[in-house]
Amino acid sequence: MLASLWKSEEPICICDFTAGLGLSQPTISHHMAKLKAAGLVDAEKRGIWTYYRLRAKLAPATRRILGQLIH
Repeated sequence: MLASLWKSEEPICICDFTAGLGLSQPTISHHMAKLKAAGLVDAEKRGIWTYYRLRAKLAPATRRILGQLIH
């Protein structure tokens, strides 16, 4: 999920994660809530769906570590 958010220029709908990963919406929501609590992602509610994006103001060290893990 973080890799998808890292590479995306637009927020990603929770529905896209469920389809792409073959996981249920509650499972994706649980993990995204953990990432949000850790300060790694931001969420935006649009109608019934929540869209996620990588937090824009990540600490440089966090951004560097994520970049190393994802690439």
